Amino acid sequence: MANRALEGIRVVDLSHVLAAPTCTMFLADLGAEVIHIEPPHGDDSREFGPFAGKPGKNKSGYFISLNRNKKSMVLNLKHEKGKKILGELIRLSDVIVENFRPMTMRKLGFGWEEIQKINPGMIYASISGFGHDTLPGYETRPAYDMVAQGYSGIMSITGPEGGPPCRVGSSVGDIVAGHQAVIGILAALIHREKTGRGQYYDGSMIDGLFAVLENAAVRYTIEGTIPESLGSAHPSITPFQGFKTKDSWIITPIGNDNLWAAFCKVINREDLTHNLKFETNLLRTNNKEELIPILADELRKKTTREWADIFEDAGLPYSPINNIKEICEDPNITYRKMLVDMDQPEAGKMKIAGSPIHLSETPGEVYAAAPLLGQHSEEILREILRYSDEEIDNLKKEGVINGED
Repeated sequence: MANRALEGIRVVDLSHVLAAPTCTMFLADLGAEVIHIEPPHGDDSREFGPFAGKPGKNKSGYFISLNRNKKSMVLNLKHEKGKKILGELIRLSDVIVENFRPMTMRKLGFGWEEIQKINPGMIYASISGFGHDTLPGYETRPAYDMVAQGYSGIMSITGPEGGPPCRVGSSVGDIVAGHQAVIGILAALIHREKTGRGQYYDGSMIDGLFAVLENAAVRYTIEGTIPESLGSAHPSITPFQGFKTKDSWIITPIGNDNLWAAFCKVINREDLTHNLKFETNLLRTNNKEELIPILADELRKKTTREWADIFEDAGLPYSPINNIKEICEDPNITYRKMLVDMDQPEAGKMKIAGSPIHLSETPGEVYAAAPLLGQHSEEILREILRYSDEEIDNLKKEGVINGED
């Protein structure tokens, strides 16, 4: 295979759990050498289920799914020699990523100003709840994904119509922030090619979710409307939602008037196209309280599979609402390598999500298992930092590093 897109880029990964590990996972998928610096007890997510493997040596599927393709180095940053080694790695690397609480890196002696002195070309990406450059009081506020979802407004538009606010089923506050950090880092790498200068990326989970509210923000800023949850429905396109069928659910996103006419034809309700209340999308949306029950009655008459075949033949957009079993067993997910086999040390063979970055020459891919705790500590010290065996042994005795778990 051709060289991977980010081959030659070294990333010091001080991440834990989800937001920043998502970012460094994609950088690793694209070929960057990602060195995951872990404390002696390991990344907290090593203790999160589900677990695979034999009792006593079972491994976290949560950790494995986010840390494929990375190396693990245990480094005790409470020890001065641990800090010294981190500084040496920063000097020889291109990117550093962390999602500690704000001020932590500065207290360790590795704030942005200090890192610039060590390596002027370093790209430093930090992900936090509210960001580092904030109004007084926000920078130090702790935040989890749930905090980001609640604060950003996304929970207020999620859930059944008229129901309580709902958390999005996946930790999108963390995950979106990780994706956006990748974009920032790649842009900064291009900028460095032009100027030789590094940059600081100040990522915020709140910013990330606010940026993906779609038209909810402009509905308020333009119309003064405060959007609310609508279940699976779209606030300004109708019909554009899920409907109960005879046996499950199906999505029918009918996004324009031509699709509306075709849709009415295949459900044997062409009379609806002549109804002046439903002539245009705006009218359908304004009169959705009358329209949706009519459509719901029609769609309950057949199974999801029957409607899928009908919509497929008509070229209409549709989707069954898959559960996780169904999407994991979907043949196209397998074909596109979105569920891949991995032989994970001590856990055995397992399947994890693949990389969605489908480039024609340098695609993201899963090419290495997630590391055991401290698996690469000695390798990194010996091959990158040129420590002698005696020096490595002394560091182990002093509790600065450890070997494989």
